[in-house]
Amino acid sequence: MSDIVLKTENLGISFGGLKAVQELNLEIKKGQLYGLVGPNGAGKTTVFNMITGVYKPTTGKFWLDGENLTGKSQEAINHKGIARTFQNIRLFNNMTVIRNVMVGLHNQPEFKCGVLASIFRLPWHFKTEKAMREKAKKILEIVGLLDERNNLSCNLPYGKQRKLEIARALATNPKLLCLDEPAAGMNPHETEDLMSIVRHIRDKFDVTILLIEHDMKFVSGLCDEITVLNFGTVLAQGSPEVALNDPEVIKAYIGG
Repeated sequence: MSDIVLKTENLGISFGGLKAVQELNLEIKKGQLYGLVGPNGAGKTTVFNMITGVYKPTTGKFWLDGENLTGKSQEAINHKGIARTFQNIRLFNNMTVIRNVMVGLHNQPEFKCGVLASIFRLPWHFKTEKAMREKAKKILEIVGLLDERNNLSCNLPYGKQRKLEIARALATNPKLLCLDEPAAGMNPHETEDLMSIVRHIRDKFDVTILLIEHDMKFVSGLCDEITVLNFGTVLAQGSPEVALNDPEVIKAYIGG
């Protein structure tokens, strides 16, 4: 069996005459921490939108664990095992922290509960609810939010809201977890803490992680391999040390 979790082949998308991403070829191995970096407007979030079903590629294909998911819906892709966070936090603000995570658990077969059991509050409903709560607590403990579980998510400070969004994505039991600028807006201490959490998530959940990030220290300290994009095309691929020192990459970031 191949150890490639995500593969893209000449993946691209155009909006009218604008080629937002073109000929993207990735091979991300099981258990990798993989970075997708580049200046603003490079096409990074567009790549996430394609592999999570928000956009349908106009060229190329992509596979998860060898299964072609090109053109599938967001729901279908999530069920197959790709989960994501967003640049702009999208929590259920008027739900508690633990309820936000429990929402993510609803697509798991082990937590399926019949409509009648829920309507009539049958014993199976309460058994399922208890199991979901215990699972959510374990996830929250890993991201350092267990003590916040009964607070409304809107009352969390920004850095903790970022962690909660990661926890909710984790609850869907992904094979590939896509993190869109997870360290954005965090102070150095929060960023350092997040790096440890992301490593722990990778090891504890046996999940492959693809992340977009502008913080090069974060990327260099965390990622095994990166792809650098600029204007939708690949400038460099390889280890952070090699790719970030590529002359074309330096030129794209600082000009000249």
